[in-house]
Amino acid sequence: MIRVLHCIETISSGGVEQVRLQYAKCFNSDEFQLAIVCTQAKGYIFTAFQDLNIKVVPLGTFDHPFELKIYRKLLEFIREYNPHIIHGAVFEGMSMAVIGKIFGRVPVAILEETSDPQFRSRKANLLLKLYAMIADVVLGISPEVMLYLNHKIKVSDNKTLLMPNGLAIPPFSTLNELSNLRIRLGIAPDDIVIGSVGRMHNEIKRFSDLIDAIDLLSVPSVKCILIGDGPDLNKLKGQVSSLGLNGRILFLGYQSNPHPFYGIMDIFCIPSVQEGFGLVAVEAMFHKLPVIACRVGGLKDIVEGGITGCFVKPKNPLALAEKVKLLVQNPELRYEMGLAGYKKAIQSYTIDIYKEKLEMLYKTLLGK
Repeated sequence: MIRVLHCIETISSGGVEQVRLQYAKCFNSDEFQLAIVCTQAKGYIFTAFQDLNIKVVPLGTFDHPFELKIYRKLLEFIREYNPHIIHGAVFEGMSMAVIGKIFGRVPVAILEETSDPQFRSRKANLLLKLYAMIADVVLGISPEVMLYLNHKIKVSDNKTLLMPNGLAIPPFSTLNELSNLRIRLGIAPDDIVIGSVGRMHNEIKRFSDLIDAIDLLSVPSVKCILIGDGPDLNKLKGQVSSLGLNGRILFLGYQSNPHPFYGIMDIFCIPSVQEGFGLVAVEAMFHKLPVIACRVGGLKDIVEGGITGCFVKPKNPLALAEKVKLLVQNPELRYEMGLAGYKKAIQSYTIDIYKEKLEMLYKTLLGK
């Protein structure tokens, strides 16, 4: 039995913990045992881990990378759990993995770069370079992250590995369920629905650009649903009110199961200026939606411009409005792009592909 200890930051509703949960639901329990240490744990994902009998140990939050009291707790758990592999993601998780390798004598340490590092500080880059020297392998979740690891951090090619995220193929709602959902939301049968999902952190996610694009369109039958919560939610609601768009742009809050809402969308938009991967774009592709995105981070490779969706320049509501208009006016193009995206997601981003690649890596690193 190979014992693996995953180290991440907060377990809440983010992409890193979502992928860990998807993996925990399907991993080979005859060969592997999983446990997780994190800074904090809350919400439905934490509950889901508990339901799966995956041990989750919150250690406390980091004020800086050298939190001795947290590392003491980490090493105590390592002595109890005795893992063969420690796998850290997000900067806090990578810090814990390195400490576990050095002081906990865990045989194998894996680091996983999950962020879009384009704005990372020089000090953080230097620290990651040090961490990479200690780790056995460093994973990148997208080709863009791989470029950062190989060229900016100078990690050698034989020590890095591309490991795209994977998701379970989502359940699909019935036509009757989708019709009832549209009625409940006040969306008419002929309305075109633009959707976006993410944390309401506007500096990165740029929901304000999508709101401005809907305003520029001035087409009453184009509705927009925004799913997520976060610090800028009230500010974005204020923007919608000031533009007189309250009936056309709906804030639906955080949804632990967003899939029925994808089902009523016609177009998916992700106007982020930073995305390490872009998990919600893959979710949209599983629902056969064309994706409009900014050409940043992992989105550069997930979305294929002109094939599975369209690219726009970041922070450009006018360009966004033009692409939305193009797809609104061309239902056949929407269908073709959505189908192409679905095929790509099935071929490249399922949790089964992720599981097979990850478990093969674990075995290879342990020489099994």
